[in-house]
Amino acid sequence: MIINRQEDVTDVVVDAFKNTENPRTREILQSLVKHLHAFARDVRLTEEEFQAATQYIARLGQLTNATHNEVVLMSGSLGFSTLICLLNNGNNGQTETTANLLGPFWRLNSPRTESGGSIVRSPTPGPALFVNCWVKDQSGQPIAGAEIDVWHSSPDGLYEQQDPDQADMNLRGKFTTDAQGHFAFRSVKPAGYPIPIDGPVGDLVRATGRHHYRPAHLHFLILKQGFKTLISQIYVNDDEKLETDVQFGVTRALVGNYVRHDGGAPAADVIGAWYSLDQTFVMEPGVSKLPKAPIQ
Repeated sequence: MIINRQEDVTDVVVDAFKNTENPRTREILQSLVKHLHAFARDVRLTEEEFQAATQYIARLGQLTNATHNEVVLMSGSLGFSTLICLLNNGNNGQTETTANLLGPFWRLNSPRTESGGSIVRSPTPGPALFVNCWVKDQSGQPIAGAEIDVWHSSPDGLYEQQDPDQADMNLRGKFTTDAQGHFAFRSVKPAGYPIPIDGPVGDLVRATGRHHYRPAHLHFLILKQGFKTLISQIYVNDDEKLETDVQFGVTRALVGNYVRHDGGAPAADVIGAWYSLDQTFVMEPGVSKLPKAPIQ
């Protein structure tokens, strides 16, 4: 079909993709064309704006490498990553879920740690944190033998890959649930931290008048055959940026009850205030598989 006017373009492209062999690929491509063209018409995108947009997208790729993914960072900064997570968990977006974003700092082969042990592997000043967790299925029954990776930033807001003063694998551990679906560990209370803003994501943050910080959180990755791998973040409830997360990752189900205590710590070496967290995770039936570690 020869194009006569702008109204013809969308139908011509959609029709051109009709012979795409894979039906799911065909569905996605045709829908993408319809929505992308509708967006351009809705905002009446100018040629200058289009050129700027193509350069912006190219810059996302240019800044992506083995240790940094600007595309994923942009996806989070547009709320797209959280939307995809919620659409694909919690009975396909119908119910509350403890699923959340993987983030860029997960590593394979965290040190095996006994339940109740510490994941502090080098001097890390900060309030002590004692965590008790339970892993259950959708009927509330405990899941025994689940394998859990835990990782988080230091009270300085740095993961151990970013900080030469931290030991390798500091604030990381691998646990296994007992017959009650329980595991526990000791650490230090994490802090929030800034995302990189030296690229297109930074331009977006500045243009929209937002800060570039994530609220403090613990990361969990829970693996058990017969269940969909559960990736989660549990956010610190007293963080001042909880409602303005630059990556839009905070959902109501993921705000943890980090309780401050001023005495009676479960370990004799704790001086001053300390915190406790009790958290339950619910796993859905599905395929158990590990994601690809974002940073090798």
